[in-house]
Amino acid sequence: MSSASPRVLVLAGCGISADRELAEAFRLAGAAPERVHLFDLLEDPGMLSAFRILALPGGFSFGDHLGAGKVLARLLASRLRKEMDAFVEGGSLILGVGNGFQALVKMGILPNLSGDLAPEVSLIHNGHGLFENRWVPIRANPANHSPWIRGLDRLLFPVRHGEGRFVAGSPETAEGLLRENRIAFFYDGVNPDGSEMDVAGITDRSGRVLGMMPHPEGFLFPWNHPRWTRGGVPSVAAGRTIFENAVAHLRSANRCV
Repeated sequence: MSSASPRVLVLAGCGISADRELAEAFRLAGAAPERVHLFDLLEDPGMLSAFRILALPGGFSFGDHLGAGKVLARLLASRLRKEMDAFVEGGSLILGVGNGFQALVKMGILPNLSGDLAPEVSLIHNGHGLFENRWVPIRANPANHSPWIRGLDRLLFPVRHGEGRFVAGSPETAEGLLRENRIAFFYDGVNPDGSEMDVAGITDRSGRVLGMMPHPEGFLFPWNHPRWTRGGVPSVAAGRTIFENAVAHLRSANRCV
């Protein structure tokens, strides 16, 4: 990797299952990913400062036995809160996909409308009570200026979750998300889990923290697409763009290490 390749800490272990896919996505985008076991990070929280992106992959951390992402969120909040706050304030980026998104909302890092890191939204059991495992169309919100989603429009990504129904904690929270353009992605025509306002992903105020239920790391090559043998599939897999955007943002800001 060149000196302009931002280091990415990809969380691993404890039931997380998409860490290798997520690390490969960042590698293809020109970053330098390292898979780090959760307990290694918790034992040495200071190591986070050596990275410029923190990635929380999908999976079933701690078996989702107490709720999707709940135990992971508690551990990160109790052992890594200060370091994660400093990480974002210093201009670094955080991505949570699937279970990682669930952990970020339970920590209160997303959407953090109030600024006091109190949980304001949740991701609960899908409205129909079934696990969703299929490709769905989503669209990026052009009014959201997150570096993660720059230049994106309509996309098709896989979803793999049983607890992905986005709900706002109050009408005021829903209004705030819309007013401040915190919604990054909307489900487009197909809402697989009954999410309020068709929300598929949100950001914090800075736009540097992105959480989403669809899996962009599941579409890194054209042949990942379910219709790739039938034609009409883009030659460049759309999932890569999200990761390339993050790398380009850090390079332009000279924040790579």
